[in-house]
Amino acid sequence: MKKLLKFVENLLKKLKVLKCTKSITFDLESKINLLLIRDTFTENSTIGELFLNGERMCDTLENPYINNERNISCIPEGQYKVRLRTARESATRDYLHLLVQDVPNRDYILFHRGNTAKDTSGCILVGLGSQQDFVQNSTLAMDLLMKEIINLEETKINLIIKNP
Repeated sequence: MKKLLKFVENLLKKLKVLKCTKSITFDLESKINLLLIRDTFTENSTIGELFLNGERMCDTLENPYINNERNISCIPEGQYKVRLRTARESATRDYLHLLVQDVPNRDYILFHRGNTAKDTSGCILVGLGSQQDFVQNSTLAMDLLMKEIINLEETKINLIIKNP
């Protein structure tokens, strides 16, 4: 219960900074809540921060928003279910990663390694450190994120994506 309270407190602090006008509803049944707050938008990419149960985990990089078009756009802000996806399930990823489910008109939206928008094809890249159109230390960020999720021993993962 203390972790949940800390998560909510950290979230409220972050949302005050964003001056968020839309309400956020977390799945309190889920032990794993991911919050992606997008904060930098360029012609080539979207940069954000990813929080795991209220604790900042890493930076993110996505394509810019282009009407949710397959392979060239980030996905719309909203709430999504996420699941672990093994290397065995993937033809292109030889490591444990995350699959975002039920994205309207899209499929195979992943959290995975990469550094620039050229590496993403509509997915979400993670990194430790960012600058314009770039995240760094992606492999380390992905490994740390997966370690933390596995340590929570839960398969039900909730993702909320917010734009300011």
